Amino acid sequence: MAQIGLLSPWSAKFRLISVVSFCTFSILILFMYLKTDYIPEDELILHLLPKEVVCPETIPTVSNISHAMVHRGGIYFVETSERTSPTFQAMCAIESAARAHPKAKINILMKGLTVRSLSKHSNFGMSILSCFPNVKFSPLDFKKLFDDTPLSSWYTRVENQREFVDYPTLSDACRMAILWKEGGIYLDTDFIILKNLENITNAMGMQSPYTLNGAFLTFQSKHKFVELCMRDFTAHYNYWIYGHQGPQLLTRVYKRWCSIHRLRDKKTCQGVNVLSKEAFYPVDWQDWKRYFEPADPKDMKRILKNSYGVHLWNKKSQGQPVQLGSFLEQLQAKYCPTTNNLMKMYLLAEGLKS
Repeated sequence: MAQIGLLSPWSAKFRLISVVSFCTFSILILFMYLKTDYIPEDELILHLLPKEVVCPETIPTVSNISHAMVHRGGIYFVETSERTSPTFQAMCAIESAARAHPKAKINILMKGLTVRSLSKHSNFGMSILSCFPNVKFSPLDFKKLFDDTPLSSWYTRVENQREFVDYPTLSDACRMAILWKEGGIYLDTDFIILKNLENITNAMGMQSPYTLNGAFLTFQSKHKFVELCMRDFTAHYNYWIYGHQGPQLLTRVYKRWCSIHRLRDKKTCQGVNVLSKEAFYPVDWQDWKRYFEPADPKDMKRILKNSYGVHLWNKKSQGQPVQLGSFLEQLQAKYCPTTNNLMKMYLLAEGLKS
């Protein structure tokens, strides 16, 4: 007599495979969600704003822009997604850099742009930023950028095998290739630049006593340190460890470069400089909410006394509303006033609608 409720070996195996497959798929979906940038709903409104604008009178006009300024290449921002409409945060970063470096080229490279479609992709953010005479938008071609660099073999492999590569990892690779080929300054789009950076060369900033960060990088073209970073990127590529191609890469290569075990042992060696945490990361990533809280101007001045720029930790802070009088709003009002005024107008319009 057959027993009721028992599964055959084949059925049990099939059920086990199904459960494992479902769990694996669920983990993969969750991982991709966590690794992919979230676009707040209020930023999507930028696509609906008018494309053509009248340049505000508050934007300075500068003649004789020197293409040789800032260690030859200029200042670079990178957008590795298909997005072509800069967010308010990115607009503020670019504006603050343009105002602090009126005679330097500010290059914004976008994956979503092509040579043919550059004019067709014009939008509100691009139009406003193009009012600055030193700001230029250009297409970002990964293959062309990585060709003739140590990253070429890595990119060819992930492209041919169609491996999933997230935007931050592509950004980590792009900044290395750009600085190695062109030289100059690379900045993440979640910065507000407070001071001119042209007196800093072959340098990066400390995120903590134990880790360097590549949100700000400046190097002369063909610098050996950048070449070693790209070779490490390719040789020890590990997509599954967050930051392995970013802060961790810079930290381990610098330690080898200087033959040290701790970052605090050497802040300068063989022509490469490490700037203090206060230079670009005056507020720890764990304390990112501080930027969105009311701030006394005297306290801000004390905190930013030795800062060239302020990194806003977009991974944590994106989508957070900016309140009047907050630390961040005061920075925006001073260092990216055009963007700040536009944000206030948008928020006011949204308030009247509701």
